[in-house]
Amino acid sequence: MFILPAVAYLLMFFGYPIAKNVVMSFQQYTTATFYTGVAPFVGMRNYSKVLSSDLFSKELLTTLLFTFCSIFGQFTVGLAFAIFFQRRFPLSRVLRSLLLLPWLLPLVVSGTTWRWMLDPDTGVVNRTLRGLHLMSSGVPWLTGTSQALVSVILVNVWVGIPFNTAVLYGGLQDIPTHLYEAAKLDGAGPLASFRHVTWPLLRPVVTVVLVLGVIYTVKVLDIILVVTSGGPADATETLATQSYKLSFQQFEFGRGAAMSTILIVISLLFAILYLHANRRTQNA
Repeated sequence: MFILPAVAYLLMFFGYPIAKNVVMSFQQYTTATFYTGVAPFVGMRNYSKVLSSDLFSKELLTTLLFTFCSIFGQFTVGLAFAIFFQRRFPLSRVLRSLLLLPWLLPLVVSGTTWRWMLDPDTGVVNRTLRGLHLMSSGVPWLTGTSQALVSVILVNVWVGIPFNTAVLYGGLQDIPTHLYEAAKLDGAGPLASFRHVTWPLLRPVVTVVLVLGVIYTVKVLDIILVVTSGGPADATETLATQSYKLSFQQFEFGRGAAMSTILIVISLLFAILYLHANRRTQNA
């Protein structure tokens, strides 16, 4: 009986919206439907339109690039910070607390701040680069088709570093220190200790961090909309942003729901991987 409130909560706030989204993806859902309640069943027509769109393959590739590069940057920098803070030194706790600031800020605030910093004409990034004489003209961070994708990836990496650092730092604390002392007695250097002690024992945590990172990143919407709005020339358009625009700018609710369902399926695959990795961690 004690699980009934939890089951009811999950069904009401998670199960119903997902089921409603899937149903909408098979209907011709328009603005008039909100008044008439009439939404004819159209089968796979919405999915066919979404998958046959000229932009779908480009949006899928952009989503994969954005996800892979973001996860790689967040994990690499997060692991470096976690190892750095494993050592005891003055102000360690203060610096760790400051590192969490990007995680505490609302994504809209972070995106707006970075949009101002990356402005090609007045942004502090270009001003700094020109002041250091590293380049004579500014970089079109938000207006160049190649640079815009790099910009949103950098912003997303910056936002995700605290989560990776916190989880990996927690994993490092569980590794017994006597293993490092034994490795040192055997003549192992820092790289050998990392390879033969840190990495094998940290691997379950790494798997969880990467899988959760992919689930979160593949549906990132706020940062891209605030920083570039999917432009220029659809250079930063992902499946998530396109789903939002189909539903709330073009009012093609059925197609937007179909795109969202595709994202749900992708996230579900990685959620299954996460549960599998979590079970292996508990059994280890």
